[in-house]
Amino acid sequence: MDITPTIPSDRQYIQRYDAAGFRIMGVEHLGSVIVLPERTLPWPISQLDAVDIAALQAVLNAAPKPELLILGCGRRGAPPNINLRVTLKARGIALEMMDTGAACRTYNVLLGEGRLVAAALIVLGA
Repeated sequence: MDITPTIPSDRQYIQRYDAAGFRIMGVEHLGSVIVLPERTLPWPISQLDAVDIAALQAVLNAAPKPELLILGCGRRGAPPNINLRVTLKARGIALEMMDTGAACRTYNVLLGEGRLVAAALIVLGA
């Protein structure tokens, strides 16, 4: 029995991640990225401590606005950034932080469920 979720072909499904970047819908992206359901953007962030609300403007400006932002923190997860979480929550976006591999997998599952989700992914090589 095939349990692979059916994801519309216009959605940004993450196919692979490694130390250099990501393959999303057949396109190679070097470095960190922001993945929205309808597009993937380069993200000039290489360290978790550089992530602030200004670095997430593409997520804040997305239409439709995501309900959830998954922040891939690199090779290791990180404790929740309370200030960032509170600021995003005030704008109607929940924040989950985890290692980048888990973030990619979680994003794909939620995308397959039709959720309004975005991912900000720090490359593993950073």
